[in-house]
Amino acid sequence: MKSVTVGEMTTPGYNMWLSKRVDDNIPGPNLDDARSVEECLRVVPTELEIIRQDFEKQSLELGKKIEQLEEEKMHLRLDVEVQKLEAEKLRKGKNKVENDFDSLKTDYKKMRLSMRTAGLGKTSDQWRQEVQEEKSKAGQWEKKF
Repeated sequence: MKSVTVGEMTTPGYNMWLSKRVDDNIPGPNLDDARSVEECLRVVPTELEIIRQDFEKQSLELGKKIEQLEEEKMHLRLDVEVQKLEAEKLRKGKNKVENDFDSLKTDYKKMRLSMRTAGLGKTSDQWRQEVQEEKSKAGQWEKKF
């Protein structure tokens, strides 16, 4: 068969199609959805690996919480020790006050006893009665002289 070409017979649509064509109708890359080679080669983790990663994450968070609780525990121990020292100091002060109070009671009893012995421990009624008796004695004494 003989073919004869007489000139180019192209249309504008053909020219546009021809300009877009690359390597014998293999379409060129669409750069709008381009991904890097690393993304294309990235390995999708298995379900077990995802569970392991979640476990490690939770383990790390729990480790931090444990550290915080340990620190809080240490502070509470210090607070307890301070409270024990203050309680001991108050106990010693209470014992000292009780001893001083007992000593004062003893001294008061001794003083009351010595006042009774000296005759100074009378009530106001007893003093009035004694004064009246003295007045009557004095009146009787004056009558004699």
